[in-house]
Amino acid sequence: MRGREDRSLRPSRATVTPPVTPNENPPGVPPASVGVPDYVPGDPNGLVITEEGTPRGPTRFTASPWSGWPAEWCPPILGQFEDLVDTAWMCLDLNASVISTMPPYTLTGGELARSPGWLANPDPDFYTSWEEFAKQLWWDYQMGEAFVICTARYADGYPARFHVVEPWLVNVEIGSDGRREYRIGTIDPGPDLLHIRYKSRSAQARGVGPLDAGRARMVAAGLLQRYASRVVESGGVPYYVITHPHELTAAQAAELQAQWYASRSNSLGMPAVMSGGITIEPLQISPEDMALLDLSRHAESRIALLLGVPPFLVGLPSGGDSMTYSNTTSLFDYHWRAGLKPKVDPVVAALSQWALPRGTDVELNRDEYVRPGPYERAQTWQILTGIGVLDSDEVRRLERFVISGQQAAPTPAITPAEALT
Repeated sequence: MRGREDRSLRPSRATVTPPVTPNENPPGVPPASVGVPDYVPGDPNGLVITEEGTPRGPTRFTASPWSGWPAEWCPPILGQFEDLVDTAWMCLDLNASVISTMPPYTLTGGELARSPGWLANPDPDFYTSWEEFAKQLWWDYQMGEAFVICTARYADGYPARFHVVEPWLVNVEIGSDGRREYRIGTIDPGPDLLHIRYKSRSAQARGVGPLDAGRARMVAAGLLQRYASRVVESGGVPYYVITHPHELTAAQAAELQAQWYASRSNSLGMPAVMSGGITIEPLQISPEDMALLDLSRHAESRIALLLGVPPFLVGLPSGGDSMTYSNTTSLFDYHWRAGLKPKVDPVVAALSQWALPRGTDVELNRDEYVRPGPYERAQTWQILTGIGVLDSDEVRRLERFVISGQQAAPTPAITPAEALT
């Protein structure tokens, strides 16, 4: 690795007419890649080994600023997003949390089947419950792809224990035969690895998520958040126009501007004292305009829609559309149909085909999230019992009421709409 003194780019003498000799750096001042020679807000040390010996776990490399990297710049993003804006984090967490709390069950030929042990906990060495596994699985899936690896199998060969693998640990390539080839370090996991892609193409090794399409909005939302933070850090001081009675040269104007900025930074809240005919005219900008709230809300609303979350659920305006919800149930039902169901079905289908015999499928009971209120359900049950479709005991079981002192069996409940169909 070359030192800092040798990494500057020099023009080729063969392509420059006449040949140009680069300027020398000032004596005693190390060169900087960006800005003035002594500008070092980034990392002045570069790569530093803080501890010798064998690492205890996998190492992840992330981009960091070097010496001379401007403090206002963000380091490049390597692979998936290293940092999520809070809106994207809330939407991912909401979707994954809701899905993970939907109880799983298995069906064979449309009838309830005996559930495998991993529906309670896929791997007790990694997780405390199915919910923890499911939240991690759907979180990775929304980011573009999810990997599940089997660590133990039943006697019939089907997976008995498995857990989610971090996508950055898995190397995926398209082989010469057009199929995907997987490596975890130097190991080929073979059929023990399940790869679930959010959006895929035959010639593309890895999956693509909605945030990859919204990368520009993610960057814009992050910049707007940092801009708002800088406005607050400056004490909310409005922008000014400095007016001088005489014509100034460029150097004099720059010096006057620097003096004003330094005085305001060192004495926030103190009144300014001007002399020599200089006047200050504050720009009439409201705090909301200074923070660019409208632009920020629009970018964050689009991020929420990319992730299938109605903006209202994460405290954002709906974007000026005409969609209205008559009640909370209709809002949750829209979230389920448009946002969650398209994410649930592909994952449970892939998991079923990988971990269960043919004809047996995993499903999630979303009834608690989208079920109507008690009054609407009572009306539906009254109609169905009146025409002989259901009896009172079946209604008790579906509503999970106590029957003869015993708690009804935890079978997957159906919604009134499903009962009518």
